Amino acid sequence: MNRKLINWLGLTGIAAFLSYTLAVVISPSAFPGYKWMEQAVSDLSAESAPSRVLWNQIAALYGVCSVVCATCVSIYVSENKVSSRLFRIGMHLFTVMNWISNVGYAMFPLSDSGKEIASFQEIMHMAVTAAVVLLSIVSLVCLIVAGFKKDGIRGIGVWAAAALLMMMIGAIGQGAVPPQYFGIVERFSVFAAVGFNAVNGIYLFRGFARKAGSINGNLFPQRS
Repeated sequence: MNRKLINWLGLTGIAAFLSYTLAVVISPSAFPGYKWMEQAVSDLSAESAPSRVLWNQIAALYGVCSVVCATCVSIYVSENKVSSRLFRIGMHLFTVMNWISNVGYAMFPLSDSGKEIASFQEIMHMAVTAAVVLLSIVSLVCLIVAGFKKDGIRGIGVWAAAALLMMMIGAIGQGAVPPQYFGIVERFSVFAAVGFNAVNGIYLFRGFARKAGSINGNLFPQRS
């Protein structure tokens, strides 16, 4: 395949995933007393968190690369009329979600890790979270439905279903499991969108398998 610049930019989705994963794994080392099984990931980047500086350093690529990847995917599927209109709408909504997440959390970080939500900034942080969750669910549902329709990209439909399942596990689990296990189920939700963005980036890198007969192909097809 003769890849263009926009296809190569799909690799930013992988960079975002690796950056975020490393930040989640390494940042607790700078936060004495942090309990990953109990506390949310966002506690690591709270304004008063001792791990905030380290988090910002390790996750520097995450925010920028997530937006770049999602935006490039959205542009590519739009310009090349990939799959159906519903599919493209799903991708556009997923891109909007990434922009709101990147800008919203930067504007309204938690002011104090583990603290009860009370201030305007903390309320806005939760409002951003609500918008991110809603857009994530709607976009994934659109992609699931579009993926399993005629001429749909079934592989993305499957990945979208997996991401939505992870979000549901996180959302339901946070109210179902004991407080000391909140952090475990919460990570299902946060990694769902980051992981799905990386998957989209790989599809973009491959040009969404636009050759005849390959539109429903695997993410990593076997070479003949």
